[in-house]
Amino acid sequence: MSWGVVEGLRGAFDRAKHDSAVRVVVLAGAGEKSFCAGADLTGMVEGGGFLALHKARGELAGFFTELWELGKPTIARVQGYALAGGFGLALACDLIVASERATFGVPEIGVGLWPYMVTVPMLRAMPAKKALELIMTGRRVSAEEAERIGFLSRVVPPGELDAAVDELATSLAGRSPAVMKLGRDSFYKVLDDGTREALGYLHAMLTVTAMTEDAAEGTAAFSEKRPPTWRGR
Repeated sequence: MSWGVVEGLRGAFDRAKHDSAVRVVVLAGAGEKSFCAGADLTGMVEGGGFLALHKARGELAGFFTELWELGKPTIARVQGYALAGGFGLALACDLIVASERATFGVPEIGVGLWPYMVTVPMLRAMPAKKALELIMTGRRVSAEEAERIGFLSRVVPPGELDAAVDELATSLAGRSPAVMKLGRDSFYKVLDDGTREALGYLHAMLTVTAMTEDAAEGTAAFSEKRPPTWRGR
């Protein structure tokens, strides 16, 4: 993962965000060995001076935020290694579907670094002390253990990975895009809120959602025992 790769990913997700035809985004690594093995440690330390380098390091943090603010479901398709910043990318997606051969971890401590920004998606995906253990030890986690920890949506044999991702993506794409956006945005907002603030906000969002055309259509379709026709508004 180089600066160019991060910049390219941010551009691709921005285009998906503003394309009304896109209902779900799947993030996948090329080949069979890795989803993403982390940063290019040699290529990401060059050029521009201290301030430019500090700013460039914030590109990944910006990308995490953009994933959460995308307004559309995201799925990480993990077939192999998801390490360091690559682990953060997977966790920043809404759901992770992984091959039984997938491996996860934050090995930064072994090279004298710390996964500072990756800490945030980790804390949003697993118990705090488990995140701290993985960070401090740098040990790698199998797909089986990752499922027990709870940050995987589904683990499948390697040959069934694409079918499982397609099935999940199709299911998500079949939901109301308007309600999906309102609900997903609310989910990520209240992760950082206190209980009273969160409940007050969600109370208001229930009323907003109930006023959408898609909510009316969903209720009518349920009563009439027919599939809903979503309008996205």
